[in-house]
Formats: sequence, C-alpha cells, structure tokens
Amino acid sequence: MLELRHLRQFVAVAEELHFGRAAERLHMTQPPLTMGIRQLESLLGAELFHRTRRSVALSPAGLALLPQARRLLAEAEQFGPLARAAAQGTLGRLRLGFVSTIGYGPLPGWLKTFREAHPGVELALREATLDVQLAAFEAGEIDAGFVLHAPGDRLSGFGAVRVLGEPLVLALPADHPLAAQVRVKATPVLSEPLVIFPRVISPSLYDAMLAFYRDRQAGPRIAQEAIQMQTIVNLVSAGIGVAWVPESVTRLQRPGVVYRAVEDAGLACETSLVWRLPQHPVVRRFVDHVTAAELSSHKETP
Repeated sequence: MLELRHLRQFVAVAEELHFGRAAERLHMTQPPLTMGIRQLESLLGAELFHRTRRSVALSPAGLALLPQARRLLAEAEQFGPLARAAAQGTLGRLRLGFVSTIGYGPLPGWLKTFREAHPGVELALREATLDVQLAAFEAGEIDAGFVLHAPGDRLSGFGAVRVLGEPLVLALPADHPLAAQVRVKATPVLSEPLVIFPRVISPSLYDAMLAFYRDRQAGPRIAQEAIQMQTIVNLVSAGIGVAWVPESVTRLQRPGVVYRAVEDAGLACETSLVWRLPQHPVVRRFVDHVTAAELSSHKETP
C-alpha cells in the first residue's frame, strides 16, 4: 500500500538527486531509503530514477510524479490544522434556521460580524417557523435555529439561549379610529377582528395571546390566519383586522399600517437560539458569538 513516507522519500531524493544527502535530510540511513524507493517503484510499476555510480536523475515517470507528490504532501500537512479548526468550531458549515421576526432585529448584524470573525465557517440560512424548524432538526437538515415563543417557554431536548425579549404591539389599519391615539387601552381592542398566525408555528405564544382575551372575559374574533409577519401586516393594511406583532416588526413600514403600544396589555415574546444536544463545535462558536454580541449591546444601551 502506498504510504506518505514513500512520497516523502521520493521527493527528498528527487530534490537532492543524491541518496546520501536525501537520507540525511530525512534523518535516516541510506539502505532503508533505497529500499523505500524500490518499494514505491514496485507499487507504481515504473522506474522513478535513472541511477549510475556517479549520478541520480529523474525518469520521465519520476518527473510526472514529482508535482503530484508535492501536492499530496502539502495537503497532508493541512490535516492537523484542519482537524483542530473543525474541533474548535472555526471551520465547517453552520445550517441555521430563523423566524422572520429576528430578521427585522439584530440577526443581520450578528451574521455579518460572525462571517468576518470566522471566514472558515460557511453559513447556510433557512427562514422557517418553529414547526418547520423542528421537522428540519428531526431530519438532520439544520444545526441551530432562532425560534419565537412566549416568555419563559423552553423546547424539551434542546439547548437554548434567550437572545431577545420584546413587547407585542398592535398593528392597525391607518384609518382605524384607534390609530389616532398614541397609546391605546386593551378594552377597545378585545372586540376587534384579529389577524393571527396558526397555533402550530408558535404554540406557546399563540396560547399566551388567547389567554390575554380569556383573562378579560373575551373571545378573540379571528378574522384570518397567516404564517409570515409580512403577510399579517399586509392583511392589516387591507383592513382585514388588527394584529399583535413583536415590536421589532415595526421596522417593517407598510403604507396603510400604524403600530401602537397597548398600555395595559402586558403581552410579550422572546426569541431563543436553540440547538440539538450534544452541541456541535461550530454551533458552540456561533452561540458564543451571539451571546457576546447581545451582552455588548446591553452595555452600550444607556
């Protein structure tokens, strides 16, 4: 079987064109070097050197093999650094799921700085709701994901770190009577037709929103369900109803829609970065990066 030692011996002799000097370079004696070259020639079925008592020269086969042997040895030298980089999470591929709401917030900045700090990590992004991400985790298609949920909720069997907490605000058609108020009260909202996401895409948050109505002895008038926040906001602009959305969605400016805080609602949501256990090194590197960035942003906020 061809071994790297054969290639090292061949390259040393090819570059020195002298078995004695090549043996010294390899810190070995000449007889085993001569035997190693003969083994290589036997394995390849070709003579690599023309030898005389006074000279050593590369044969046509040796001339053809030399650049390939150098390339293989150079690649073999990278095995150690590559393995260490992969083990440390600075090399590899991170398949990341994310809900659209985090895209309106800090996610673009986190991705930019992570790519700059870890150019050896390839990012593969997939926008997906919680239910789609769970299926992707099960199928081994993503490594980590940003998910939206009610405050304090956790996914069983996953590692998680909370990265964002924010209130829910009300998206209203611009011509709605409540839109004229800077801040609105909860009571007038209870009877308004509601545009909401299906429960399956965030059960804990959906249940928290319905509990808001039940606690006030009201039943939500669900006018329409939609999956994406952008679609929900568009339906509000069409006058289909009002919608509770994370505060970060207010960065999505849509003609015909205004956003208002509801003073006595107390509704909020959280976004967490989740991953399957045990944690992959690249995932650990990304989690550490996001956590550090989030801590830094809190320190900078007066």
